[in-house]
Amino acid sequence: MSNADHAQAAVQFFIDTFNAQDHAEHAKALNYPHIRLANGSFAHIDSPAQFERQCRLNEPRLRAEGWDHTVVRSFEIIHDSDDKVHIAITNDRCQADGKVYNSFDTFWIATCVDGHWGIQFRSSYLR
Repeated sequence: MSNADHAQAAVQFFIDTFNAQDHAEHAKALNYPHIRLANGSFAHIDSPAQFERQCRLNEPRLRAEGWDHTVVRSFEIIHDSDDKVHIAITNDRCQADGKVYNSFDTFWIATCVDGHWGIQFRSSYLR
């Protein structure tokens, strides 16, 4: 598998575990420390346990906004190297009937740390 393929698989694993709201598995989709830039601020996540807690706290808000699942509408590798891949993504948040209620662009960096490909940085235009 190429590094781009590994990165794409890491993104898909992230989306699959997010859609399942399997918080423990979802935490395995990342490499740590994990950084997220959204709404003008950086979040620094140091561990899987910290990410899992944040996901559990976020789930009721997701459900309240009508979220059922997220679909990757577009995926483009921008740069890749032996241990890092830059990815431009457009995600669609969908209701149970498949209707898209929020579409946003996001930039992710997948890294290979100790043989594990995971998402280590996300910069999102999610509103």
